[in-house]
Amino acid sequence: MSRNVNPTTPPDPHRLRLGTPKAKAAGVAAAVSSLYHGITKMGVSKTVKTLRTVNQHEGFDCPGCAWPDPEHRTAFEFCENGAKAVADESMAARVDADFFARHSVHDLSTWSDHRLNRAGRLAQPMYLAAGADRYAPIEWDAALDMITQHLNAMASPERGVFYTSGRTSNEAAFLYQAMVRGLGTNNLPDCSNMCHESSGKGLGQTIGIGKGTVSLEDFNHADLIMVIGQNPGTNHPRMLTALRDAKHRGTRIIHVNPLPEAGLTAFKHPQDYMKANFGSTTLADLHLPVRIGGDAALLKGLMKIMLRDGTLDSTFINEKTTGFDALVASLADEQWSTLEHESGLSRAQMEQAGRMVVASKATIACWAMGLTQHRNGVAVIQEVVNLLLMGGHIGRPGAGLCPVRGHSNVQGDRTVGIWEAPTETFLQRMEEGLGFAMPSSHGYDVVRSIEAMLEDKVDVFFCMGGNFLSATPDTKLTASALNRVGLTVQVSTKLNRSHLVTGHEALILPCLGRTEIDVQANNEQFVTVENSMGMVHTSVGGLRPASPHLKSEPWIVGQLAHRCLPDSPLPWLELIEDYDRIRDLMSVCLAGFDAYNERVRQPNGFALPNPPRDDRRFETPDGKAHFTVHPRPNLEVGAERFVLMTLRSHDQYNTTIYGLHDRYRGIHGNRRVLMMNAEDMVERGWKARTNVNITSHFEGEERHSSSWLLVPYEIPRGNLAAYFPEANELVPLRSTAALSNTPTSKWVVVSLKAAGDAANGEEE
Repeated sequence: MSRNVNPTTPPDPHRLRLGTPKAKAAGVAAAVSSLYHGITKMGVSKTVKTLRTVNQHEGFDCPGCAWPDPEHRTAFEFCENGAKAVADESMAARVDADFFARHSVHDLSTWSDHRLNRAGRLAQPMYLAAGADRYAPIEWDAALDMITQHLNAMASPERGVFYTSGRTSNEAAFLYQAMVRGLGTNNLPDCSNMCHESSGKGLGQTIGIGKGTVSLEDFNHADLIMVIGQNPGTNHPRMLTALRDAKHRGTRIIHVNPLPEAGLTAFKHPQDYMKANFGSTTLADLHLPVRIGGDAALLKGLMKIMLRDGTLDSTFINEKTTGFDALVASLADEQWSTLEHESGLSRAQMEQAGRMVVASKATIACWAMGLTQHRNGVAVIQEVVNLLLMGGHIGRPGAGLCPVRGHSNVQGDRTVGIWEAPTETFLQRMEEGLGFAMPSSHGYDVVRSIEAMLEDKVDVFFCMGGNFLSATPDTKLTASALNRVGLTVQVSTKLNRSHLVTGHEALILPCLGRTEIDVQANNEQFVTVENSMGMVHTSVGGLRPASPHLKSEPWIVGQLAHRCLPDSPLPWLELIEDYDRIRDLMSVCLAGFDAYNERVRQPNGFALPNPPRDDRRFETPDGKAHFTVHPRPNLEVGAERFVLMTLRSHDQYNTTIYGLHDRYRGIHGNRRVLMMNAEDMVERGWKARTNVNITSHFEGEERHSSSWLLVPYEIPRGNLAAYFPEANELVPLRSTAALSNTPTSKWVVVSLKAAGDAANGEEE
């Protein structure tokens, strides 16, 4: 590797401690954890000030998940993971020129992701020269001029790739896509490509919009909520409050997931203790421990039961849909024995769930990466659509489709133009609003961007946030790809592994965080974001910036565009002096953003148009919702092969590692663990903490990862689970979902080999 840098997370030296998995989420432990992270990283006064303004009307939007804010908010409208994210962004430690003078890139590559994150906030622009092993400080003007020179030197605009993280605001993302398209390319990969791209493709084809169809209010009217392939307790903790409130009103909940998760077993809101309420709420009425990849078989079973016993919404089906007869014919051919085998569930379990589906007059189906990151990710989401269309559960109070986005503004970024495959209609309106021609050829998504780098087709790789190396599949291959690029640029708040595995030259541009005051032309600014349910609202930072050298993302984009697009009709520098000017331009360029500045200043913002939800209108070519027919995926992997899925621990958010404790699963002190069914372990003579090496297999290719400690866990036989980003090196780059090209991080075929005796550890 370039500069003798190891691209993968090094083995964790800490002792693995195992305890009993928790049966209840949140509670006192969550409150204590929130305060601990806040006080140790920010101090007492800043912790109180910050946590009282997160997700408030006059405050900032949590940089964590995209779960919507309720209309009537409590004084503490945050969850444990949100508190960690805020504390992380507001920590006192600094990564500046002195820090990089002390630490070479090679030395930093030996640090764990946890240690890199704890180093602190990036405090000034830094430059890594070709052949150098240490970053050196650089002035903003020099850094922006350098990027401009590299962009101008490209033989074609297609040799530039511009990645975006979901943290980016609507204003920054809009300017960014305008600049990139002004350069002449649609190479705008983003984190959606790796998470909910399958949702967008699946929903767009069937209901005419690549978003969900529910509002937060719908959770107050649902008879049944299905939570499929999702772990809200760790990934979207504020969702648990909505589920608790729905449960108290009599809603039934089905949890479909290979692992039991504390958040769906029971939930205790930390604020309840202030009301002398010490009880907890059991959430899931039924947990279906489906085998990895078995969701399609389960859904087909539920549809068979619905056809046999349910009351179909015939009027809706006849007037609003097409393809129903073909679906019915395909389900008649499905045999129960096959569905049992492939789902990993018994007929009795599916019948029990089916009775709940049949009885419901208003059903919400929620899902996340457990569905999207499979080879059949698009198809299995369309099976969810099939099930809800049967009962007319779209455009009805308490019913609808609910893909739960995992990053604060990832949906907003797509809405305002961060998309490598924009529609002709979108480009036409954008062209009319901006006043210059748009490129029409589709650009690179994440996987194709990596492939283009490997083919020496990329000169400049610009990242607006995120941790590209650690978020993407096939870590070693992705590192090789990045090493081939002329210049890599990272706009970031914190140090991460993507700053260490770079092109020939590299820049780090430190930006303001969501919590910080943004002043332009002597006036404080606010930005806007879109939540997981299509509500657009303001976000206003209230803390003093971590360093005087930090710049806002809109400022960075505007200054760069001013330099590299000298003939552009847009007044880039004027736009970034007052973000109202950006929003006025967005009103002209984007459907649904009329009178943007006025509407977004309303107390709760405004809802973007959603035809299926608003009036049961489907903007498909024929104006109808589509039932679809899909074959069951082939789940056979062969003898002594397992299926591995990657997941988060409770002490991380995406690739950011806050700590070494997965409290809900009872795993502490070490992240290089492999969760395995106890019977599978006994069959091979393996014990807890047995050290194993993992090999993944894909179309004759092998990828190897060493030194994983086995943890017996309640997971279906033949299935395994491990944390990302550590396990990402096992995910093949070319193993992607059909149509969406999303990496199959939930379907990795592997084999195991014992590496030695059981490691030291202790029980709790």
